[in-house]
Amino acid sequence: MEETIRQIAVWALPVLFAIVLHEVAHGWVAYRLGDNTAARMGRLTLNPIAHIDLFGSILIPLLLIISNSPFLFGYAKPVPVNFHNLHNPKRDMIWVAAAGPVMNLLLALGAIIFLKSMVPLFSAASAAGQPSLMLDFIAPIALMARNAVIINVVLAVFNAVPLPPLDGGRVLVGLLPEPHSSTLARIEPFGFLILFVLLMTHALDKVIGPPMGFLLNLYFGLL
Repeated sequence: MEETIRQIAVWALPVLFAIVLHEVAHGWVAYRLGDNTAARMGRLTLNPIAHIDLFGSILIPLLLIISNSPFLFGYAKPVPVNFHNLHNPKRDMIWVAAAGPVMNLLLALGAIIFLKSMVPLFSAASAAGQPSLMLDFIAPIALMARNAVIINVVLAVFNAVPLPPLDGGRVLVGLLPEPHSSTLARIEPFGFLILFVLLMTHALDKVIGPPMGFLLNLYFGLL
């Protein structure tokens, strides 16, 4: 039980931070490109209460932590975007959709920079005569930064899968010419069902595994 509580403590904040900023990024870019729907609905805020989805933000991550899952995943309430309000709906949809994964990649980079800045503190604590108190304070923070890198890379890669309604699917809809764009867009109502099947059969592992491994090696190689 104590280990489970510790795992929840060092994962909860990175997960919440990652999924909230992912959604805020969508809404902010949409606002800059002409759609103020998210702003009017109070979703351009860092207050997690405005974004938390009971199932996706709390229950799914909690169950994955308790079950010692090798990966952690979660999501917030999608930020509402009216693509018809965008200056150029087809083109601007690409930027709005891409904003979420790009935000996660930037957050992962920020976490690595923060983690790297903590290396001198570890060295100083280890060199001190009684380092335990300082290490007890620093270690959980460093672990949260490490977890932030992992969860943000997972979110960025997973959401980049080119299948609507994931961000990668909406980017592809914006990039494809007609009639292929409309054909792909019609898949969206069945997108999560397709994803569920791909996840259960582990077929998705072959798609997201290599880029996820590449990015994690790239980020942690900066330390």
